[in-house]
Amino acid sequence: MKWRLTFLPEAEEDFDKLDGSKKKIVRKALAKIEQNPLPSYEGGYGKPLGNKGGKNLSNFLKVKIKGAGIRIVYQTIHIDEMVIIIIIGMREDFEVYEEAFARVKKYEL
Repeated sequence: MKWRLTFLPEAEEDFDKLDGSKKKIVRKALAKIEQNPLPSYEGGYGKPLGNKGGKNLSNFLKVKIKGAGIRIVYQTIHIDEMVIIIIIGMREDFEVYEEAFARVKKYEL
């Protein structure tokens, strides 16, 4: 079963800013998320987020793209089988998680 991916406008911009090689890597990760976005403890691809740098992201998941240093933070909505991509960003300390938290608050997710 495929889930429907939806991007916040800022997440689309995040993707557009990546260079070609990183876009290719991110596309592969997004395809895996689309196939099974559930948490790893339910057999899915995502890793649950908790409290990152004092920001509560407990209802969200992440995918780390090793070697590229890229994180994708997303939320699943089971009713609609939809995944909302919150951020696609380079991990620099907790910056990606702080920006994800700001977007979550902005869109009241």
